[in-house]
Amino acid sequence: MKVYSFEKLDVWNESVELVKLIYNITDAFPNDEKFGLISQLRRASVSIPSNLAEGTSRKTNKDKAHFTTVAFSSSMEILNQLIISKELKFINENDYILARTKIEKITNMLNALRNYQLNK
Repeated sequence: MKVYSFEKLDVWNESVELVKLIYNITDAFPNDEKFGLISQLRRASVSIPSNLAEGTSRKTNKDKAHFTTVAFSSSMEILNQLIISKELKFINENDYILARTKIEKITNMLNALRNYQLNK
């Protein structure tokens, strides 16, 4: 089976791990958040690896960097929603720190990737 270039990106693999973490964390959210924060967090988390995958198919480095920027923006959206979830007591401190640490790692990797793409 062919392995596509995005599957070889460390940041793509890390972002897939974040998706799994977000799905696990949101399983414990109140049921009435199904169409609120649960949906928002899950969609934003899936957006990161999806944009990385889409970006690898683009021809120009500028286009690739654009999709990396969108992935970064989704990371910030997740962080914002996790902060709100913590304030609402939907998420415990340990899960919050775990997710925030993962986001910090991913955003650092995304910045490095974007810089590489723009300076190639």
